[in-house]
Amino acid sequence: MSENKLSYLSAIDEKAGLLDALSDYIWEHPETAFTETKSTAYYIDLLKKEGFKVRENLAGIKTAFSGSFGHGKPVMGFLGEFDALTGLSQEGEALEKAPLPNVECGHGCGHNFLGTGALGAAIAVKRYLEESKAEGTVVFYGCPAEEGGSGKGFMARDGVFDELSFAITWHPAVQTKILEGSMLANRQVLYKFDGVASHAGGSPETGRSALDALELMNVGVQFLREHIPDDYRIHYAITDAGGYSPNVVQPHAEVLYLCRTPKNEYLADFMERVDNIAKGAALMTGTKVTAQFIKAASNYVSNSVLNRTMYECSQEIEVPHPTEEDLAFGRQLALNSKDSAPGMNPDKPYAEEMKPLTGVFTQGHGSSDVGDVSRVCPTIWLSAATWTVGTPSHSWQVTTQGKRTWGKRMTRYAAKLMAATAVRMLEHPERIEEAWAEYHEVVGDGYTPLIPKDVIPTPLAALKK
Repeated sequence: MSENKLSYLSAIDEKAGLLDALSDYIWEHPETAFTETKSTAYYIDLLKKEGFKVRENLAGIKTAFSGSFGHGKPVMGFLGEFDALTGLSQEGEALEKAPLPNVECGHGCGHNFLGTGALGAAIAVKRYLEESKAEGTVVFYGCPAEEGGSGKGFMARDGVFDELSFAITWHPAVQTKILEGSMLANRQVLYKFDGVASHAGGSPETGRSALDALELMNVGVQFLREHIPDDYRIHYAITDAGGYSPNVVQPHAEVLYLCRTPKNEYLADFMERVDNIAKGAALMTGTKVTAQFIKAASNYVSNSVLNRTMYECSQEIEVPHPTEEDLAFGRQLALNSKDSAPGMNPDKPYAEEMKPLTGVFTQGHGSSDVGDVSRVCPTIWLSAATWTVGTPSHSWQVTTQGKRTWGKRMTRYAAKLMAATAVRMLEHPERIEEAWAEYHEVVGDGYTPLIPKDVIPTPLAALKK
């Protein structure tokens, strides 16, 4: 690595205390979709202190913001997330499941690391621009509500990312590798059934049960599963079962559906089938149903030019190695998790290498609103092994590792690799042109939002009854 690279990447090590404190603060103050007010305030204060120009309330979302530095092009974007998940409260660095008292949510997807690493990369690129006097702009985006809210989908719909030459993101994981394939597109809809209340014993004939309709919808969707492609997915949660009185015919019930397909283009027809099942359930029960569009996310589009560039940079940046303390913790956590997470490996607690590029497309079965950014501009997604091998995502095991020093070191590694990738693209503008040529070949002429203009962001808390 050149001295110049060493100079600007050293900013990440110099800011290690600041970045670790940020990660810990976000972990200690878990907040769910579109309610991340404490996290947002902490980030904004930090961005201002580090010399970034801050923009708030992006796309009209109170917890969406950005910090930029520099001038002109290329405009290099780093995507930061910081929202938590419900039901994953957990004591940090505990070797067994231990929910914290009076805390409902937790960072069971590692977003405390994610946003921290993205900010670290932005700080390093800022240092490069200052030292080199090069033309270019670095932007850190505070992106709320990846979990259940598709914050980036609303931001992309409203043009927040249109300024970008390319975007870079990462995610905590069990392996260190570059995502070469795709994730699933999705749409989330809240189905509300309304019927007529009556005495279930005295006058059942006058009642029209919304709960019956909801259950019939769920049964219908179960039969639909037999007639959809293997890589489609359907999930649901009953958010309102109508109450706690079995002697009342429930007049209202709600169910939240999340449906996924490999590509955006398949979603509309798939959702029409689900909508028709809801309508049929209402017809069978003499109730009424309304469908409230909650959010959607596009399938992720990989960019091989960015992928190759990042992999080149990875050959010049050493991957951290776990300490004996890290190894001891990882082995014991795996042993304690043999029932709830049998994939965890006490013999090899950590993946200590960058996986090589394969050139093979892989279809993932999760989803992320990063997909919407990838349909606006060339985008790259790095995974870095902040968790022990076999750790299941969205689990207490993820939350408990959220304060580990190993995860913090890997976060700084991810920051260096992302920063180096951005700088190499800046120094080789022909690669930016190549990345855009590939983008146009794969995506087409531009981005078509999946979220209608009249849909507004819905906090998870608003869906709870």
